[in-house]
Parts: sequence; structure tokens; C-alpha cells
Amino acid sequence: MTLVIYLLGWLILIGGVSWALIAMHVSQHIILIVDVILLGIAVITGATRARNRDRS
Repeated sequence: MTLVIYLLGWLILIGGVSWALIAMHVSQHIILIVDVILLGIAVITGATRARNRDRS
């Protein structure tokens, strides 16, 4: 459950960053690249944090 809440927070952050980039008239393929990179970071850090909590 902690991982889901963590990833939900990241999705809200990614949505905000995407919205800001759209408002700045950045091209769509650049926005998509930024979104994929941020989503990858979210999954990696989320899995690492969830795994560390399960061990304790």
C-alpha cells in the first residue's frame, strides 16, 4: 500500500511538470521524454523504498 501512495504522489508531480511544460509551449515529444524519465525514477525509487520498509 505504501508503494501505491508513493507512486500516486509521483504521478501528481509528473502531471504538474507536464502541465507546466505545456503552458510553456514545449513540444509534445520533449514532454513525453521528460514524463518517461520521471516515471522511471519514480518506479526505481518507489521499489527501493518499499523493499527497505518490508525488511524492517
